Amino acid sequence: MRTCLIVDDSSVVRKVARRILEDLDYIVDEAEDGQEAIDKCRQEMPDAILLDWNMPIMSGLEFLKLLRAYVGGEKPRVIYCTVENDIGAIALALKAGANDYMMKPFDQALLISKFQDKAAAA
Repeated sequence: MRTCLIVDDSSVVRKVARRILEDLDYIVDEAEDGQEAIDKCRQEMPDAILLDWNMPIMSGLEFLKLLRAYVGGEKPRVIYCTVENDIGAIALALKAGANDYMMKPFDQALLISKFQDKAAAA
């Protein structure tokens, strides 16, 4: 089965995303900041990562740069989430290795479309 790590400091966002992704047959794990996420990736690399931009301890961008530099860190498909409509921030994330992005708050249809694309590409 495919695995996904949801990285967001909001427990509500993690809960909603988990429910949607589990309905798509993903095995889901969660992290509430970038440091916890990188620790989990070092233990077992997920197939996909739903990544928040703005978090305490380690931001999404810092996590993404560390992930992509890590052995095996090129593997996961990273969907970057932001509430900011900042083209510069989105460009930074894509340059750092994000595969795609979406704005928050997201709805079920948008999240499904991002992860069904992953299933088709796998």
